[in-house]
Amino acid sequence: MRTFTYLRPDDVAGAVEAVAADAEARFIAGGSNLVDHLKLGVARPGTLVDVTRLGLDAIEPHEGGLRVGANVRNSDLAAHPVVRQRYPAVARALLAGASGQIRHQATTAGNLLQRTRCVYFQDVTTPCHKREPGSGCSAVEGYGRYNAILGASESCVAVHPSDLAVALTAVDAVVVVQGPGGERRVPMTELHRLPGDRPQDDTVLEHGDLVVAVELPDSPVSGLSTYYKARDRASYAFALVSVAAAVDLDGDTVRDLRVVWGGVAHKPWRATTLEDRLRGHVLTEETVAAAADAELSDAVTTADNAYKPAMVRGATIHALTGLARRAGAATTEGVDA
Repeated sequence: MRTFTYLRPDDVAGAVEAVAADAEARFIAGGSNLVDHLKLGVARPGTLVDVTRLGLDAIEPHEGGLRVGANVRNSDLAAHPVVRQRYPAVARALLAGASGQIRHQATTAGNLLQRTRCVYFQDVTTPCHKREPGSGCSAVEGYGRYNAILGASESCVAVHPSDLAVALTAVDAVVVVQGPGGERRVPMTELHRLPGDRPQDDTVLEHGDLVVAVELPDSPVSGLSTYYKARDRASYAFALVSVAAAVDLDGDTVRDLRVVWGGVAHKPWRATTLEDRLRGHVLTEETVAAAADAELSDAVTTADNAYKPAMVRGATIHALTGLARRAGAATTEGVDA
């Protein structure tokens, strides 16, 4: 591991200034991803700027919704009563990720900014455009079971690993960023990017930008929501595919919905074609399957990951028809869904 300087600023402005002024500086909070990369030699910062004492660890009411501090622990966010009641997809996604020990260490912002688990990205002996731009992509012709099927490029076929990011995209969350030029808000749908010819850039954030909070809006679709994850083991495994779904129903008919897929692309994949096809329709196995097939019309697979379209299609049917049944049961029982 490379020797580095360690700083612990007292406020957000000081932390942003420290990183913005040093091209080799990085923020660190929970460290559950970055410390692994330090050990592997994937990350070699000259300075680490600790942001754990900046007061970014509160969950507060905000304009009818919630404002979640960047350093709120994943376990605390999953257990928060308002999150469990009004944003169940978020709580489910958090509990589907990692282990109890890691969830107690990992932070909200760190979860969103974690890097791909592509085996070649983490192996510094192999070429990887994402780790070392211009070096090549070992995954294109190599082990490809986890590779992307949507939105990939010749430069990168890696997928984004965060469960939380998929759920937050489905509830229209907004990321609050403090940078050298001031504060700005970035919708979750715009935070992560497809690889194109710059796979080294996972997000639209610039060097020195610090995520300070995530805002969960008061949305009609967030209450009836869920997260479903298919993986190799019952716990402590990244998604083969995942689905976050949030629905607003008028009786049996879809008034509005959000469907976001994980494990299929370089970013949480908002399934807009699927959504357009389901608005105004009843959620049945047939209607959801047809809409999922339309969304997957541009999917590109290899022999290694050919299972993914069928798996994400089935997971989407499971998630959306399950929400429809839950809404129907609540209505029958006279309970507000």
